[in-house]
Amino acid sequence: MFVYRILVSLLAIVALASALRRGGPALVRARLGGGGTPAPCPHLWWHGASNGELASARPVLEAVLRARPDLRVVLTANTATGLALARGWALDRVTVRPAPLDLGWVTRRFIRRWRVVAHVTLESELWPHRIRTCPGPVIVLGARMTARTARGWARLPRLAAELTGRLSFVSAQDQGAADRLAAFGLPHAARGPVADLKALYTPPRPDIPADLAQAFARETTWLAASTHEGEEEIVLDAHAAARAADPALRPILAPRHARRGDAVAALAQTRGLTVARRSRNETPGDADIYLADTMGEMPLWYALAGRVFVGGTLVARGGHTPYEPAAFGAALLHGPDVANHAAPFARLEGIALPVRNASELAQGLAALAPPGRQRDAGARAKAALRAETDLDGLVQEIVTRLPQHVEET
Repeated sequence: MFVYRILVSLLAIVALASALRRGGPALVRARLGGGGTPAPCPHLWWHGASNGELASARPVLEAVLRARPDLRVVLTANTATGLALARGWALDRVTVRPAPLDLGWVTRRFIRRWRVVAHVTLESELWPHRIRTCPGPVIVLGARMTARTARGWARLPRLAAELTGRLSFVSAQDQGAADRLAAFGLPHAARGPVADLKALYTPPRPDIPADLAQAFARETTWLAASTHEGEEEIVLDAHAAARAADPALRPILAPRHARRGDAVAALAQTRGLTVARRSRNETPGDADIYLADTMGEMPLWYALAGRVFVGGTLVARGGHTPYEPAAFGAALLHGPDVANHAAPFARLEGIALPVRNASELAQGLAALAPPGRQRDAGARAKAALRAETDLDGLVQEIVTRLPQHVEET
């Protein structure tokens, strides 16, 4: 733990400086485990990194709340987008807070203030001080451990063994992650079923503004979803080539980080393309590119687009989830880097179109242009990623490990 304490202390300085810049003293207090007004009763601490993890686990959270009406939850997230998403749910008995830093004294302060009795954490959010300090069971849902992550853990074998030995229940998102956690010492009794929570995603029905509904017919609209630096150039060049063959084609470009809106708009404008920006409430009109540079509106863009390119796959980012666009029945395209979601992309082989560059992306968009083929590809993607997880069984596993009754004081 000594090496970890040194590293996390150094990272905390950077994180607090960022918090002060983004949210002022209030966010700094929250990152140090303060702020907010805890209800005077015990809480389950539920944590996810950001939007994707939280959205995928929402059905589980809601089912746990139904099963345990005596339970209150403090939900934390690392990002502003994750916090906004969770607050938008307005779930009864759930308080949303920025995640505290994983410093020993900060974690103890947070657990004491919120009277934490158990901790549920999602995917790869395995924070040593939280695991060691939590007075009750620690549960990991959709646990993700890649071979690369496992190599990092292997450098600290004693810490890895201590932390995995402390876990009460782990449901890994794939068999590889389950095997790696077992190799580090996860107790046999804590090994739950393999379950990818993202398969539980239920698409909402967003209210589509009239100007967007008029501008974007689903069969002629495509979405570049959650793109990263180095990827937008490819997307813009692909659209220019595809539009030459299909002038009716309309694009929505949604960068992963909304703060990059200015940079992405500049990339389009240097190519002679006109841009309408969602963040400025500009109507799409006849703009060449509609830039969806806002947070928390991805369901709206998925609902509008019949074809979706999954971002983070043409650069070294491991790719983003295909579950959400597939749930909306969109025909999918993706690049070669799908390491973060290898299992679902394997199920999409022969259904989603793989592309490697702007030319292949343009060709893929053209191949999916016929409405019949587009709808068929979308329906097949949705069927291929249909949930196989036993939600009721998973919730029962969680509930049986929580303190049996939590009294308010």
